[in-house]
Amino acid sequence: MARAVAQTPAYKKIRRQRKKVEMLFAHMKRILKMDRLRLRGMSGAHDDFLLTATVQNLRRMAKLLSQPPPGHRMGAPA
Repeated sequence: MARAVAQTPAYKKIRRQRKKVEMLFAHMKRILKMDRLRLRGMSGAHDDFLLTATVQNLRRMAKLLSQPPPGHRMGAPA
């Protein structure tokens, strides 16, 4: 039964979405050293994750802004 469910388009879509989220958490844990929470309590945990997500978004934004726009050729007149 599990193998049959794994072949459905809905399962494949959810699996792709979950992979994106899991990769972000893996990045948090390995690269950003988020292996434990630094702040105490529920509000501290919320703030900790909010700060880490902000860092991830800033890194992604810097990466996107450092690339030339799509369709832009190097050395071509503007």
